[in-house]
Amino acid sequence: MVPSNIGYSLREAGRHFRRNWSTVLGAIVTIFLSLFVIGLFVIGSVMVTNLVGSVEDRVTIQAFIADDANQEDVDALQAKVESWGSVDSVAYKSKEEALNEYKETMSNRNAADAVAALDGQNPVPASLVITLKDPKSVEDVASQLTSDSDFKKVADDHDNPTNSVQYGRETVERLFSVTYYLRIGAVVLVALLAFIAFVFINNTIRLAIAARRREIAIMRLVGASNGFIRGPFMTEGMLEALIGSILAVIVLHVGMGLVVPKLQNSLQFLSFELPVHVLVLTYISLVVIGMLLGLFGSMIAMRRYLKV
Repeated sequence: MVPSNIGYSLREAGRHFRRNWSTVLGAIVTIFLSLFVIGLFVIGSVMVTNLVGSVEDRVTIQAFIADDANQEDVDALQAKVESWGSVDSVAYKSKEEALNEYKETMSNRNAADAVAALDGQNPVPASLVITLKDPKSVEDVASQLTSDSDFKKVADDHDNPTNSVQYGRETVERLFSVTYYLRIGAVVLVALLAFIAFVFINNTIRLAIAARRREIAIMRLVGASNGFIRGPFMTEGMLEALIGSILAVIVLHVGMGLVVPKLQNSLQFLSFELPVHVLVLTYISLVVIGMLLGLFGSMIAMRRYLKV
């Protein structure tokens, strides 16, 4: 319901803010903390989802080739695998390329000493690196590959071709499991915090009504409308929620600017950047949620305790 006198409602809400600043401050802090944690979990959930997606996109299958494999057989297998519907591309990685990649990725001293101790020998096998159109099909493609007769002929382990196929699906599955439980926890926590903020606003408005009971009775006697009486309380609840939600947005934005660059520098192989539209939508949602909490908290408090 729209207040019948907005100016009067704002003045009365401001007067109550000054007279009962400790109660009002408690409501604003509760709303701020609730919406801050809600926003934190929403942004964190989006980040984890993006990280899982980026890791999933990197899922490839490595099929290790025996050193004595016939190159024509390897080329024929590569062409065959490329024709499979779930496969996006297949790249051949030679023994030399594999060893160089090992040297680049393993930059610690022990790895360098291990390479030097080989005396020019290269124990790293060649491989076919298979990129998939849909990373979720990695298990099916790997199973199809290990049961393929052409692969068994050139596999590094002829007796057990499964040992010659590696992929990182297990890591992605663990990440999906973490994301699933994180989302459930976030939904439960968001609901709980929203309820706490709602109850606190409701109680704050109830105290305001009790403190002004005589004034309300006089206003009713002189013929004040229901909207006129309700206006200050609705305005007060919405202003408390608006201030709390804006504070939550400011702290979240400043915190993102401080924490995300440090995470990016520490874990450069992962991306923690969030699209601007996601952040803007999150901030707007927090303000809207805060306003709705203030509005409905005030309305329910008046419905139960303000007999008009």
